[in-house]
Amino acid sequence: MIQSSELILNPDGSVYHLNLKPEHIAHDIIFVGDQNRVEKITQFFDNIEFSTQKREFKTQTGTYKGKRMTVMSTGIGPDNIDIVMNELDALVNIDLQTRQPKEQLTALNIIRIGTSGSLQADIPVDGFVMSKYGLGLDNMLRSYLIDTISDQAIEDAFIAHTQWDNKKGRPYVIACSEKLEKIIESDQMHKGITATAGGFYGPQGRVLRLDIQDQQLNGKMDNFQTQNQRITNLEMETAAIYGLGKLLGHNCLSLNAIIANRANGTFSQDPYKAVDQLIAYTLDKLAQQ
Repeated sequence: MIQSSELILNPDGSVYHLNLKPEHIAHDIIFVGDQNRVEKITQFFDNIEFSTQKREFKTQTGTYKGKRMTVMSTGIGPDNIDIVMNELDALVNIDLQTRQPKEQLTALNIIRIGTSGSLQADIPVDGFVMSKYGLGLDNMLRSYLIDTISDQAIEDAFIAHTQWDNKKGRPYVIACSEKLEKIIESDQMHKGITATAGGFYGPQGRVLRLDIQDQQLNGKMDNFQTQNQRITNLEMETAAIYGLGKLLGHNCLSLNAIIANRANGTFSQDPYKAVDQLIAYTLDKLAQQ
C-alpha cells in the first residue's frame, strides 16, 4: 500500500495538487502552460462537463466533435511537470481507495500545445514545431531511473559538442511517442530536438544583471546536429513530459507555435493567431481518432 505521505489526497478523495478524481479526466489530454489558455481551447468544445482550478492547475473536460478530451494547465517548468504527470498517472493507474497500483494499466494520450522561440533561422515565427526528442537541461528527471529510456548517444554527442560542464548535471534525451507522432504529423510541422531548460533567464542564456556559466551555449545549440537531428527550439516542459510519460507508460507529444526567432531577433506580429491555428489543427486530428 502506498502511504498517505507519498500519495497525498484531499479530504474529498481528489489528488492533492490537481484537485481531480479519476472520473474527471479523459484519456486524451491537452497540456498548456498558462491557465488562461485552457479556455482558448475549450471554447471550441461542444460542451464542458467538468471544470476546476487549484493554484496554477486548471482543468476542463468536455467533448469536441463527439470526442471526450481534457485540457489542463501545468504552469511553468519541469518541477510542475513532475507534479502533473505523477498525479495524472495516479488517477488512472492507482486505486485511490486501496492505495494499490492497478494490475491493468491505462496509457493516456498527452499532447502539449505551447509557444516557444526558434533557435534556427529557417524556422520562422508563426511556424509549428513538433518535438521529435526532448533534451532536458534541468536535472529533474535524473531523480528517476531513466537509463533504459534515454538516448545516450545523442546525450554524449551534445555533451561533447557543447563542452558541457558536468557540475550542471548530465543532460537527458527522450523520444516522443511514435503513435502520436503519426496521428499529428503533417507537412506544416518542423521536427527536431526541443531543449528544455530549468529556468527562463540564465538557463536560457538571458543576461540581465547576473553573468552566466556559458554565454555561448545558445550558439552551440544552434549548430548542434546528430543523427540528422538538430535543436529547433528552447522551452521549459517538453523533455520532462517525455521522460515521465515514457517511464509511466503514457503517449506524449509536444507541439509549439513559434512566436519568436532568437536567431533572427524577430517576434510574431500576431502570436495569438499562430496559437489558435495550432489548437484547431490538433483538436481536429485528435477528434478523428
